[in-house]
Amino acid sequence: MGRRERPLEDLVTLWPGRRVLVTGATGFIGCWLVERLLRLGAEVTALDVEAAPRPPLHESGLSDRLRVVRGSVEDPGALARTMTDHGAQTVFHLAAQAIVPTARANPVATFETNIRGTWTLLDTCRQRGDIVSEVVVASSDKAYGPSDRLPYTEEMPLAGRQPYEVSKACADLLAQSYHHAFGLRVAVARCGNVYGGGDLNWSRLIPGTIAALERGERPVVRSDGSHVRDYIYVEDVVGAYIRLAEALRDGSTGGEAFNFSTESQATVLDVVDKLRSLMGCEHLEPDVRATAEGEIPTQHLSAEKARSVLGWSPRYDLDSGLPPTIEWYRARLRRDSVRSA
Repeated sequence: MGRRERPLEDLVTLWPGRRVLVTGATGFIGCWLVERLLRLGAEVTALDVEAAPRPPLHESGLSDRLRVVRGSVEDPGALARTMTDHGAQTVFHLAAQAIVPTARANPVATFETNIRGTWTLLDTCRQRGDIVSEVVVASSDKAYGPSDRLPYTEEMPLAGRQPYEVSKACADLLAQSYHHAFGLRVAVARCGNVYGGGDLNWSRLIPGTIAALERGERPVVRSDGSHVRDYIYVEDVVGAYIRLAEALRDGSTGGEAFNFSTESQATVLDVVDKLRSLMGCEHLEPDVRATAEGEIPTQHLSAEKARSVLGWSPRYDLDSGLPPTIEWYRARLRRDSVRSA
């Protein structure tokens, strides 16, 4: 029998005063995670190469409660000092180079951040086992690589081929190794394509499409539009990370990986069409360029293990997650327009 996911009111009793370190905390998902942790009462330290938090955190009124340490996960000294100075008990490792085309253009830098950065973080946690209680490593469905057998399940081998896929597979395996070899209480979260307000990488499908439609332009589709993906709303991902950390604190799930998914797939053109409809822009046909390279045609995940072991389930599907996402970007784009006028 799987454990039921604790409601928010119960979570409030688990996190107040908990000292938490989040790497990559000023990025898209990191900001949402930090905001949720602060609302739950945790004492959060952010380690990031960025100097200050980006949206939505700095717009939430909570950023003044966040301690930001500027530094790289590839720097063991910075990690050790941060963990010691701030007494990190729970670590969420989100820092990564997360863009597939960037990984193809600059694989070495991607490997440095995603692989070296992960082993440096894990080894620092191993050395500071007197402080660190549990570690959650953010991975991706890309770690599985191309497969004729879908949906991906956690017992399937990691067979990434392209640079980004390989970097995530290596980071994933490193996390498992540090558990089995050294007893580090660490678990891995594998998610599909994450969307929501605050993602300022306009080359990604959903932010780029919303921005184009808001400007009255045809949205550009880099692939042929037939690629199939899982799309998961950022708040569900944040809930998954927190639930996984709680399970580790309970003494279970160490060394394990978990898929998190809505288990409802969509093609790229499906998503574009939903956005066109929701934004009243059906007349703006997508500009399909079919120039994308290094993309896996079809990917989707089974979340059965997360349901049965963690009691986790998503609260949003595309129909409920896209409207608040559109609203966030519309507000952001309108503010930017006023500032530049």
